[in-house]
Amino acid sequence: MTAFDELERGDIIWGTDPLSDKGRPMLVLGTPRFPNHGVQLITVLISTKTYHEESLTLRDDDYKGESLGERSYVLPWSLVTLNDASEVEFHMTSLVDERTEDVATQLISYISS
Repeated sequence: MTAFDELERGDIIWGTDPLSDKGRPMLVLGTPRFPNHGVQLITVLISTKTYHEESLTLRDDDYKGESLGERSYVLPWSLVTLNDASEVEFHMTSLVDERTEDVATQLISYISS
């Protein structure tokens, strides 16, 4: 298992979903380290639901390793910051840099409009 402070941009983890009692896959977009708080993971949620018009579809060639197994969609407007290793159950896989950048670009367009 990958340690919390070893996770990197592009990693997909199974993390605590603040909107439900169960976890979900999340894409790590940033791993800033703060003097008083340590590492925090800036993530966006991943879903298998297709009704989100602005979601970004993950294709098999978007993964560095194994795919998630089910067609999945990144929700770049759904930000979650994880502050502690207890909020991450396990590392699942990673995305290629280009697709991670696509997600970050879409997120920036949401927060800058």
